[in-house]
Amino acid sequence: MKPSLKRKVCALILAIFLVMQNLAYAQGAILKDIIVTNTRDDLLVYLTVEGAFREKMKKAILSGVPTTFSFFISLYQERNLWFDKEVADIKITHTLKYNNLKKEFVVKRSWENGDPLVTQSFDEARKLMTEIDSLKIVPLRMLEKGRHYQIRAKAELSKLTLPFYLHYVLFFVSLWDFETDLYTIDFIY
Repeated sequence: MKPSLKRKVCALILAIFLVMQNLAYAQGAILKDIIVTNTRDDLLVYLTVEGAFREKMKKAILSGVPTTFSFFISLYQERNLWFDKEVADIKITHTLKYNNLKKEFVVKRSWENGDPLVTQSFDEARKLMTEIDSLKIVPLRMLEKGRHYQIRAKAELSKLTLPFYLHYVLFFVSLWDFETDLYTIDFIY
């Protein structure tokens, strides 16, 4: 085998190994502490993503790369002998950007009206990115008493859209993408 061909084969094997290793490593993100509850007027959901922040992601964020988590939450009314009826389908995003000059993290959560949340602490920014507290799904008047319902939820790290010339330099950034499994919670209203 020619030395140049041998180097190419070794490089290809190494690249495949690194991609597979990073893909397996990224699969550790899960949804935890999913709670479905209600106020007097609304159905609410609480949840937390665990295992989403890896060391590579932290380094990328601290270098100024914006990060967006997307949450997909659906509410279905279960029906016998027929497809479940979709009652609500919600997509929300949490975006984190580090400002190097001010040494602060700016978190924008699409479901909260108002100004972005600003913190000096990476741990607090991580918590703001991975938690949903009291997200209104639907008004209770849209639900029928005694019926079976199901909440389906998942989270994913949105793919980065970098300028074209950076795709060659930062191809590794896509290796820390994640998507959780789809989680379901059944309940009777």
